[in-house]
Amino acid sequence: MVMQIRQNFQITLPAEIRKKLHLEVGDFLETEIKDGRVIIKPQKTIDAQQAWFWSKEWQEGEKEAQADLEAGKVKKFKNVEDLIADLDK
Repeated sequence: MVMQIRQNFQITLPAEIRKKLHLEVGDFLETEIKDGRVIIKPQKTIDAQQAWFWSKEWQEGEKEAQADLEAGKVKKFKNVEDLIADLDK
């Protein structure tokens, strides 16, 4: 696709690109120059209060927990007292 640089050096992303990337007004785009090309990447912002969840360490723990669930490496308890009794063993 060819885009034209307009006044104030602005470009308009074609509708096909916006739709494929699910871009909306107000979204952020990261730009990078690599090998003489301009690379534009969509970026999503994360609320500062939720950033911990997306940290590398937390996501690794999430993957490990999901793998344990899928492998059946979980214990089920009828109530909190049974859980605490198991932890005390």
